[in-house]
Amino acid sequence: MKATASIAWLLAGLLVTGTVPAKSSNVTDPDAPRSLPADGAVAVQWTDPAQFNEILRSSNPWEARRGTWVADLAKYLRKRASTRLPTGERLEVTITDIERAGEFEPWHGAQASSIRYMRDIYPPRIALDFKLVGADGEVLAQGSRKLSDLGYLQRTMRPTNSDSLRYEKQLIDDWLREEFGKPAA
Repeated sequence: MKATASIAWLLAGLLVTGTVPAKSSNVTDPDAPRSLPADGAVAVQWTDPAQFNEILRSSNPWEARRGTWVADLAKYLRKRASTRLPTGERLEVTITDIERAGEFEPWHGAQASSIRYMRDIYPPRIALDFKLVGADGEVLAQGSRKLSDLGYLQRTMRPTNSDSLRYEKQLIDDWLREEFGKPAA
């Protein structure tokens, strides 16, 4: 009985004091990090997302800024790349541009302003610079790559894959496979 009364008073107190509004995630926030914390053999950083085509060319830049999609893609890249590197090698990646698959089409009206329409004319694109360093400190490979998949809608995806970044993640997987081969044993 005492526990129930305590919970009731706690809930009543929360109702009276109100709730603290959650800060909306914005990839262009100047205080947001521009790299992942150092962890393992793969370092990933990115340039200012405010300069990414995803935001500059979007018909709904406010919606394009929302979320943590830049950091999410960086984490995915680090996770997938780390399985492909032999022991001792290090990979440094700087993401310089992202244009996500699909686009907002404002002519569908205000009710659909936050819907991303997937069409062939809106393929995913990622630009990045990378440097692969061997265990002895020698640079094994480096360069800039512009990744895109013009046929992204024709690919077979698992029907249960509802990840909003699935097309961009597929681009990353394709690049890693082409650039670094099969995962290390």
